[in-house]
Amino acid sequence: MIGSDIAKRYAKALFEIAREEAKIEAIYNELKSFSSVLEENENLREFFANPIFDESDKKVVITEILEKISVSLITSNFLKLLVDKKRIDILNEIEVCYEKYMDDALNKARVSLKTAFPLTDALSEKIQKQLESLTGKNVEMVIDEDPSLLGGVVIGIGDTLYDGSVKAQLRSIRELIREEM
Repeated sequence: MIGSDIAKRYAKALFEIAREEAKIEAIYNELKSFSSVLEENENLREFFANPIFDESDKKVVITEILEKISVSLITSNFLKLLVDKKRIDILNEIEVCYEKYMDDALNKARVSLKTAFPLTDALSEKIQKQLESLTGKNVEMVIDEDPSLLGGVVIGIGDTLYDGSVKAQLRSIRELIREEM
């Protein structure tokens, strides 16, 4: 996709500046903060996306917003550049790409874990340690409860999904029975 290539270039440029300034996570948090402001406010999103409004008006608005959420000069200049280049609409993609660069640099893996029942702290910690051993990275785990799984767990690491749920096993059995008929 062309959009994602552009997003990667912008994210990489911002990441390199953040690395030079030793502010990798701080810049990411600021980027995420502004992105969430846009995500929560549909009118604001539409304003920035609408070509009818002049770029100077958009810069005034973005400057006011940035003053209220207090971001660094690096992030402020970057977001203003996105407005100038009419790329503010790919901010979410840029944020995702930046996060990947940051995770690689910090040797971090983001893991989503779905379970049918609440996990004890001890079990959660044990799973996290096993995932750190498996990936060779520091694991940041987000746990969601999904009673529809019936039992077991579903683990997502990047683009890889490990489905050890009872629901998935029942689905596999059902498919095997259909093939036999």
